[in-house]
Amino acid sequence: MSYTKRQFVEQAFAEIGLASYVFDLTPAQVEAAMVRLDAMMSTWNGKGIRLGYPLPGSPQNSDLDAETMVPDAANEAIIINLAVRLAPQYGKTPSIDTKVAAKQSYDMLLSRAAMPMEQQLPASMPRGAGAKAYDDPFMDNPDDPILAGQDGALDFN
Repeated sequence: MSYTKRQFVEQAFAEIGLASYVFDLTPAQVEAAMVRLDAMMSTWNGKGIRLGYPLPGSPQNSDLDAETMVPDAANEAIIINLAVRLAPQYGKTPSIDTKVAAKQSYDMLLSRAAMPMEQQLPASMPRGAGAKAYDDPFMDNPDDPILAGQDGALDFN
């Protein structure tokens, strides 16, 4: 089982020292934190960090108890980065350790999502002297697939 949105929010509050056993969170505060979580995850999705997080169409359509299906390797990054984003709203300053862990875990996710762009030689590039078997002395036209993000090209077969 993966974390729910509520568990991410509760863990983020615990990271900034507002654990539920000490500080009673109101439903409005939990909802506001969930909206911030959804916004953070949609920003990450736009940067190519696709974790399978269920992004809602609007804040009203988000469910606190929905399972997120996020891989375990991303849990710490989500919790700590959400804590860093929530802390100023509650008059808290995240510790240096929390900020460093947030940066390192985010960088790890970003590096896992980074894929070098595939480049093809232009059609004006000559094949060279070793390509005698080809009728055309120039390279083939570049292939331009429709991309579905970092996941790869769309296949209509």
